[in-house]
Amino acid sequence: MQRSLNRDLEHIASPDPVLRRVLAAEIRAACVNVGFFYVKHHGIPEAVIHAVTTSSRPYFSLPIATKTKLDIHRSSNFKGYTALLSENANINNKGDLHEGFDIGWESIDHATQPCNSGPMTGPNVWPEGLPGFREDVLAYYHAAVKLGQSLFPIFAAALDLPENFFDDKFTATGVIMRLLHYPPQPATPLQGVEGIGAHTDYECFTILWQDDVPALQVMNTSGTWIDAVPIPGCLVVNLGDQFARWTNDVFKSTLHRAINASGQERYSIPVFFGVDHDVKLEPIPGCVTKDNPAKYEVVLAGEYVKSRLEATYAHSKQPFEHGVA
Repeated sequence: MQRSLNRDLEHIASPDPVLRRVLAAEIRAACVNVGFFYVKHHGIPEAVIHAVTTSSRPYFSLPIATKTKLDIHRSSNFKGYTALLSENANINNKGDLHEGFDIGWESIDHATQPCNSGPMTGPNVWPEGLPGFREDVLAYYHAAVKLGQSLFPIFAAALDLPENFFDDKFTATGVIMRLLHYPPQPATPLQGVEGIGAHTDYECFTILWQDDVPALQVMNTSGTWIDAVPIPGCLVVNLGDQFARWTNDVFKSTLHRAINASGQERYSIPVFFGVDHDVKLEPIPGCVTKDNPAKYEVVLAGEYVKSRLEATYAHSKQPFEHGVA
């Protein structure tokens, strides 16, 4: 399955419209049938990937008391550190066995772009005493943003829309990036505790770097969990709820989870691409038909993401609300 879902982005910026249409057709097939695919020739330099992954390890090795000074619950815009079991992506579980560090848009010279995309944008928070950490993280963030920007025209073409359809809907200020660290789990998963529980992502799509430790699983159309094993030189792209709602489920929002039963630590870096806060997720032309009537109420893109994030962190928020933590 991994080989059949590997898309080559070599021609993503080609001036030849025929080559772009071929790529759009390949990506459409993956979006309609699975909602998940790998990409190679993605354009993010290996040196940038190496730097951010090298910098992330000492961050997660810091004492817990140091990391929780930047706990995400102390932030008004979902930025900072997430401790083990503080998230719960699957409400039927007890918590997710990973820790993370979240950032949003910040220009490469460290001057935050004006907050114009809703309550989730705004300043990042950064740990002290880790030389190069901020620079390495932002370098990867901006390389991933560039890749995501190049994908939007291809997604538009895959929906038979003009390639500039998303240009006035995406300014990158709402792009969220996470550094994630998964400690090893027992071979038999703990009851109600997974690396990250089964969920769909909230935005349009996610670009994921994962190390060589297998953990990611994607549910196929038959309801079976399929291993999305790491492929050297490739990134994973999966669609999220904004695209599913926008396309009336023509594009699939992929249910996925991570179970790290390898006996090793695992690291990954997802970058979530949502459109701007005030964009209405109204059905895209051609996606509502007699055989596929409208399924979703129209919502603002940013409000949808904010509500899902609040639900994800709700079970660990109470101590901070009462000033205990």
